Amino acid sequence: MGRILDIPRLREQKYVFRDRHDAGRQLGSFLRTLPAIRDPLVLAIPAGGVPVGREVAMALGGPLSLAVVRKIRIPGSTESGFGAVTWDGQVLINEPLRAALGLTGQEVERAVAETRENVAERVVRFTGGRTLPEMEGKTVILTDDGLASGFTMLAAVKSIRLHEPARILVAVPTASASSATMLAGQVDQLICLNIRSGRTYAVAEAYEDWYDLDDGEVLKEMAGMP
Repeated sequence: MGRILDIPRLREQKYVFRDRHDAGRQLGSFLRTLPAIRDPLVLAIPAGGVPVGREVAMALGGPLSLAVVRKIRIPGSTESGFGAVTWDGQVLINEPLRAALGLTGQEVERAVAETRENVAERVVRFTGGRTLPEMEGKTVILTDDGLASGFTMLAAVKSIRLHEPARILVAVPTASASSATMLAGQVDQLICLNIRSGRTYAVAEAYEDWYDLDDGEVLKEMAGMP
């Protein structure tokens, strides 16, 4: 199990970051206090993870790329998901949730197919269809603007592991205690500045200025990054 690193004074606190850039700068500064991170490669999950990832990559002096992952939406829901699809077509299903929802095989297949199509479109839109940089032997740092269930990040971790990096770190500004614990068991280290427990958790409640980034903003954030 990987180690969880957080900032004790920020535990259970809300509205601790001005915006995603502020969160990314604080996260990058924290990462720089750790033992030297060799050959870092920062992979941000769009859209909200991109401003965070940009600041982390600049702090560490490493390249930034995108790990395009999308939730597999629960039929009839615009927010909740029962799995995730990654940029390379890997599918991860939350089987206990799928069973609890009573989803049929046909419903699952349809939702997965729609998500695969959406992921492929976003890969082309954001990267021009380029593959991810070489990861073997590198320290891959996966980042997002926060972790609620953590399932989307877990799907990304499982895909990254296939590329045999030296280490996998998950670095996020905020996370629920349950998702932090779950993911720490899957990576070498989990770094999260603001961990909150309790029956309800929302990523947005860590930020004073919160809104959904559009595609144009993602492309702007990536402009000029190595």
